[in-house]
Amino acid sequence: MARLLSVNVGLPREVIWNGKTVRTSVWKFPVEGPRMVRKLNIDGDAQADLSGHGGEQRAVFVYQMDSYHYWERFLGRNDFTFGQFGENFTVEGLLDEEVCIGDRYRIGDAVFEVTQPRVTCYRVGIRMNEPRMPALLVAHHRPGFYFRVLQEGEVEAGDEIVKIADGPEGLTVADVDALLYLPGHSHEQMERALRIPALSKGWRESFEAMLRQGSSAQTGQGNSGLATEEAPPAWLGFRPMRVSHIQKESSSVRSFVLTSNDGLPLVRPQPGQFVVLRLQVDPEKPPILRSYSLSDLPGIDSFRISVKLESHGVGSSFLHNQVREGDILDVSAPRGAFTLRPGDGPVVLLSAGVGATPVLAMLHALAAETSPRRVWWIYGARNREDHPFAEESRSLLRQLPQGRSCFLYSRPAPADQEGVDFDDSGRIDIPLLEKMNVPANSEFYLCGPSAFLKNMSDGLRAWGAPFEQIHLEIFGALDGVTPGVARVDHTPHPPQGPPGPGPSVSFARSGITVAWDPKFENLLEFAEACDVSVRWSCRMGVCHTCISGLISGSVSYRPEPLERPASGNVLVCCSQPAANVVLDI
Repeated sequence: MARLLSVNVGLPREVIWNGKTVRTSVWKFPVEGPRMVRKLNIDGDAQADLSGHGGEQRAVFVYQMDSYHYWERFLGRNDFTFGQFGENFTVEGLLDEEVCIGDRYRIGDAVFEVTQPRVTCYRVGIRMNEPRMPALLVAHHRPGFYFRVLQEGEVEAGDEIVKIADGPEGLTVADVDALLYLPGHSHEQMERALRIPALSKGWRESFEAMLRQGSSAQTGQGNSGLATEEAPPAWLGFRPMRVSHIQKESSSVRSFVLTSNDGLPLVRPQPGQFVVLRLQVDPEKPPILRSYSLSDLPGIDSFRISVKLESHGVGSSFLHNQVREGDILDVSAPRGAFTLRPGDGPVVLLSAGVGATPVLAMLHALAAETSPRRVWWIYGARNREDHPFAEESRSLLRQLPQGRSCFLYSRPAPADQEGVDFDDSGRIDIPLLEKMNVPANSEFYLCGPSAFLKNMSDGLRAWGAPFEQIHLEIFGALDGVTPGVARVDHTPHPPQGPPGPGPSVSFARSGITVAWDPKFENLLEFAEACDVSVRWSCRMGVCHTCISGLISGSVSYRPEPLERPASGNVLVCCSQPAANVVLDI
């Protein structure tokens, strides 16, 4: 007979872990007597991180006494107490290999529905004093699961758990957990999972992404359900390419056309992708790395990058002032997931300044096929002198049956003509989109300064644009993802102490190259010691939040992740450099 053994609650607290202050609610403690269960929480309980925990679909976390005993044996421990795994309900019965998504249960006065397996993160490792725990829970098919509260009511330790309905499709918690996190993704099982109404939105979106991108039982293809992975690049490392043409686009922007130096064809990039240049600015110092979006029609004959001269930009100054036609530059294969999605719905290309470059490549691609899609090109500059690609973009728009445009100048010069050089003064905002009758369900592609990206992405979401249809390209370091840890921005720097004896590690977006020191467990810890902006969650090779592009070099994995990313990508949370590496971080 299934029975509720303990009701456990806890409030957010701060703990010190690896020198960081972590806000977490993973510590849960038993309570006596009846306790009210509500739609979002049990009375006296709360979540510290609502992006990864909590909400109506994850109101109550359940873990089984059978798994307690299993982990006691596996870990050689005898110190577990109720709430040890961060669960709200410790139960007898309800095994992960038996309970199905969509099953319904009555406990006390409340009614519950199973919505998803637990999503493991590093904080269960902190609670267990066992950093491997996020990976172990998945690898051993013992994740636990979440309840949605269908009927609020009181529950109490000792209550019988009565099954009142079977979930459709008969997919167990262990089945669904393995389907997302472990190799061998069955299309048939994913389709079955998507037919379960109770399956939570996040898991549903993951399986939909895997089906769209053709995930299969083949290994080595990465996992599109966990992260947006780039396709394997055409080549790893750098290829010498010749600067065949340089053109002035505005007072501060120049384009550089790069062609094959060996006569062999290039790979056709996807519109919106970028390349990394390795620039030998000072022969006495290591080369620097800079990323630039491709700005022309994707082709196999040449790449075009367009570079704004920044006042203190080492890379842009070198390109503008030192590089000449005929020079040879080291160039990576095209990379990046900010690409034009196929479809027939409306497309809105929003950019400001030199942020026009990746979306201009998209406009080229749409014009080349005389796309019948409704296309809006909305661009902001300071004035005519700072307006690159003015005639080029207008010419492309004339090739589109349903092309529309708006050019805004924030500070037009006296000689700039409204109605000729620009359409209006001001900045791009949501009222402008409404005035132009832009549908909120369009595919939006944004690139430009960070303030522009934040204002427009926030505005689009508030306006009702679907989150998954808002695509951003960020120049420079990406915003960090550090759940439970307050983000503090610092200028990247080498770790404290003498340089390490290992291969060089280059963080391309952050503009720093440092010798690897094996005192660090993995590349993630090394990046953190350099104050490089990083993204992570499980820190054990499960969730793929830490995925990064591997531009050159090779890595080894210790521990081995549950599923490796696609070629040309790396999980920095569990990898170490096997040679000099360049990472897209």
